[in-house]
Amino acid sequence: MPELPEVEITRRGLLPSLPGRRVDDVIARQRSLRYPLPRNLRRLLAGQTLQGIERRGKYLLFRFANGTLIVHLGMSGSLRLVAANAPAQRHDHLDLVFARRALRLRDPRRFGAVLWAAGDALRHPLIASLGIEPLSPAFDGAWLHAATRDRDTAIKTFLMDSRIIVGVGNIYASESLFRAGVDPRAPAGRLSLARCERLAAAVRDTLEAALAAGGSSLRDFIHSDGKSGWFQQQHAVYARAGEPCRACGARIRTLRIGQRSTFFCPRCQR
Repeated sequence: MPELPEVEITRRGLLPSLPGRRVDDVIARQRSLRYPLPRNLRRLLAGQTLQGIERRGKYLLFRFANGTLIVHLGMSGSLRLVAANAPAQRHDHLDLVFARRALRLRDPRRFGAVLWAAGDALRHPLIASLGIEPLSPAFDGAWLHAATRDRDTAIKTFLMDSRIIVGVGNIYASESLFRAGVDPRAPAGRLSLARCERLAAAVRDTLEAALAAGGSSLRDFIHSDGKSGWFQQQHAVYARAGEPCRACGARIRTLRIGQRSTFFCPRCQR
C-alpha cells in the first residue's frame, strides 16, 4: 500500500510537468472506486488550469481555481504520466488529459478515491480529521511524549493511527521502531521522554531515507515515470521474518498487532 513516502514521491514527480497546464479532457473508464467518481468531473475540470499539487497525509490535492481534486491511491493505486493516446490497460480507470500527455490513475483493487472539494479541501471530512505530519517541525519527541500519555495501546498501533500521525503505515512503523530500539508491543503511554525523542527522530529518519530511495515498490507501486523505488532493499525488519537481524544476528520475529503483520528483532527492540 502506498504510504507517505510513495505519495510524496508521486507528488514531486508530477510537479515539473503539470502545474500551470490546462486540462483538455477527462476520461473516466471506471466510476466505482472506493467512492463513486464525481459524474460532473469533466465539466468541472475541462478548461481549468492546474495551479499546484499538495499532499496531506496520503492524499494528493490537485488545486484548481474552482476547487480541489482529492486523490487517494488506496491499496494498489498509482499515478503515471503517459502519452495522451497511449492505449488504456484493464486497470486504468481515469485520465486527466493535458495536451499530448495524460495523468493516468491505475488501481487494480479499486480501493483508491477521487473526490472533488469546491471549498476548502482541508475541511473535507476525510482530511479534516487527519493528525500531525511526521515530517513537520511540530513532530518531535516532546510532542510524541505528550500525545502518548495515558495511552495503553501498543506503540506500533499508535504510530499507524492516521487520526494522530499521518502516513506512517505498516512498513515505516516497523522500520522506525527498529531504528529506535522500541518493542512494537510496548504500551505507548509508558514510553519515557528519552525513548519518545529517539522514536520521533527514527520516524523522521526512516521516512527521509525512504524518500531518498524512491519509496518501497511492493506489489503495484511505481513512480509517475514508471520507475520503481528501492527502499525495500534497505528494510531492516519488514518482511524479513526468520532472517538474521542485520545489527545483532538474532532471528527477526513476526506477530500480529492490530490485525497487521509486525516484524521486529527481539534482541534489539526492548
